[in-house]
Amino acid sequence: MLQYVVRQSTEVEARFNSVERLLEYITVRILIKGDIPDGWPKNGAIAFQEYKMRYRDNTPIVLNGLDFAIQAGEKLGIVGRTGSGKSSLGVALFRLVEPEGGSILIDDVDIAAIGLQDLRSKLSIIPQDPVLFTGTVRYNLDPFNQYTDEEIWAVLQKTYMKDSVYGTLQAEVLENGENFSVGERQLMCMARALLRNSKIILLDEATASIDSETDALIQNTIKEAFHDCTMLTIAHRINTVMYADRILVMDDGKVTELDPPEVLKQRPDSLFSSLLAAANTVNT
Repeated sequence: MLQYVVRQSTEVEARFNSVERLLEYITVRILIKGDIPDGWPKNGAIAFQEYKMRYRDNTPIVLNGLDFAIQAGEKLGIVGRTGSGKSSLGVALFRLVEPEGGSILIDDVDIAAIGLQDLRSKLSIIPQDPVLFTGTVRYNLDPFNQYTDEEIWAVLQKTYMKDSVYGTLQAEVLENGENFSVGERQLMCMARALLRNSKIILLDEATASIDSETDALIQNTIKEAFHDCTMLTIAHRINTVMYADRILVMDDGKVTELDPPEVLKQRPDSLFSSLLAAANTVNT
């Protein structure tokens, strides 16, 4: 009996670690320095100012003194080798980890000074690994019932998913979206971002699991539907960001190059040129 009680006590303690984490995740940090301006962000300009970040105490710095600006409406491609800090930029922007130093300003508002709910509700992400929840298509696209059926059908048509939901927004979505292909799940995530109409969109190689023909259609949709949004595209396949206004090349948590792709291609000694040459060699 003693062994059984000890085992049950250990399991209860382990399970309550999960409860503690959930409470931490759902607790919205309260805004201390005043409300955000009405309609923020209006433009979507982003400025990193000597920004530093580490994932945990006693671990290395993963973003080291970033100091650059992204113009409103700019399409920025983010490239670099594995471990260079590309995905960490998205972590910093959504404040999944608090900064070690420096700041990030969106339309001149320090994102560390506002509540997480206020911040994340204004940003949209189209992830590399798409996330769908058990329920209906409508619930996945509009969980808070903020949009009309006509608006939802419009974004489904733009993302070429109108025929895949069986003609009804109440079509069932199984756990993790198992009744949809990976490509279709990514298209659903793109429709979700389109519906929110955020001024800042983060794409983490959003077309990684889509065939080349659909990829071309989606790239056109991105250009048309997100033309007035600031877009940050984290690219694992370098060819997917050749259309960007500027390319940000990361290396060891630092910005090494930031210029239009045409300029970087003309520099044979640039890191971007070496990455592009390697990608073309693999494709060949």
